[in-house]
Amino acid sequence: MTSRELAEKICRVLAAAGHQAFLVGGCVRDLLLGREPDDFDVSTDAVPERVESLFPGSLTVGAKFGVVVVVEGGIQVEVATFRSDIGYSDGRHPDRVVFSRSSADDVRRRDFTINGLLMDPQTGEVVDLVGGRADLGSGLIRAIGDPGRRFAEDKLRMLRAVRFAARFGFPIEPATFAAIERLAPEVGQVSPERIRDELTRLLTEGAARRAFELLDDSGLLAVVLPEVARMKGVAQPPQFHPEGDVWIHTRMMLERLPAGVSPTLAWGVLLHDVGKPPTFTPPAGPGGRIRFDKHAEVGAVMAEAICRRWRFSNAAAEQICSLVRNHLRFIEVTRMRPATLKRFVRLPLFDEHLELHRLDCLNSHGKLDAYNFVRRFLAETPPEEVRPPRLVTGEDLKQLGLRPGPLFGQILRAIEEAQLEGRVKSREAAMALLREMAQESVDLSGS
Repeated sequence: MTSRELAEKICRVLAAAGHQAFLVGGCVRDLLLGREPDDFDVSTDAVPERVESLFPGSLTVGAKFGVVVVVEGGIQVEVATFRSDIGYSDGRHPDRVVFSRSSADDVRRRDFTINGLLMDPQTGEVVDLVGGRADLGSGLIRAIGDPGRRFAEDKLRMLRAVRFAARFGFPIEPATFAAIERLAPEVGQVSPERIRDELTRLLTEGAARRAFELLDDSGLLAVVLPEVARMKGVAQPPQFHPEGDVWIHTRMMLERLPAGVSPTLAWGVLLHDVGKPPTFTPPAGPGGRIRFDKHAEVGAVMAEAICRRWRFSNAAAEQICSLVRNHLRFIEVTRMRPATLKRFVRLPLFDEHLELHRLDCLNSHGKLDAYNFVRRFLAETPPEEVRPPRLVTGEDLKQLGLRPGPLFGQILRAIEEAQLEGRVKSREAAMALLREMAQESVDLSGS
């Protein structure tokens, strides 16, 4: 069973029980646009207890807000009771909800007109109480009712307006946009997790450049990611970056991110040059050029702070920071020793590092020499040579009389280095080198 089939079944059961029931929101919008919705939601005049009685085993986590999740065959559909929301003290949740028999009451509390459409799945009739079909037809993002009030109810709606405008290529209606500009400083009242997830959607839905330009134009970017906003106007050396400043370069890279791109790669693209504004050094003397010394290292520290601010998982934060920290290392690949190159390509999710470098080159000087070199190396080098099995262990060091400590790691790394360089190819050769190094260590310690 699909989400659509379950939603239509729910509507049939509710209608047979004497209730109003409609498909609602984004699924109706997408159907009218000729897109297959990711999920389906149902709106009804049946109160949560009635929905639960008709669909035993439903999840009631949102019942106090009128939302019941119906589950069947591993598919979930949210069923929301018509309601009016009273007060939004926290700028996110209603202080109180009043259930209603009127679909008009329910639609008027929603965010944008294109998301306020109802559809009877049995007849295909669309119920439009807010002018959503006209806005969908003309291509416009418009808040339902007073935009200031809609955004005051949930400040995240400002970011959602930007996301829908970018995703569909629609402009934001002037009064709605003006309300975003006015209320942008208050978006920080939204929980970090919700802002992080919305920004990630902006980056991964296939319209990241347009989304971040709208964030900038509306004033939201300076609030949620001031480090990125500071890229504007930061000049770059034209011999390496003929495209322009750091902000132009970053937007060009964002434009190449496809829908469904890995979130960590997308964030890595956004933040890879975040360290350039604070490390900008103008040309010094004749023949000098603009420099950004250690901007990758500085950027990694800044990216770590951003990841903490928006409460990324440890794994996601580590990958994003690694992408920022290592993005300049491709400059050195043709000069790297074999062991260094093998360790480099062993970085976790290295394909993301490689793709970030490709995008970086394509949107600056256009040279893909290093990218092609690494691709050839990976294609021609057997995996067992890149990640060879360990030939010796700490237990071997103990058996030679060495005590665990920092020396252990140094010796094991030196042996792995020899293995990666091809100077050691067997356990016997590794043990011989180990005994030699262990003896030198003992001699140096004076034991």
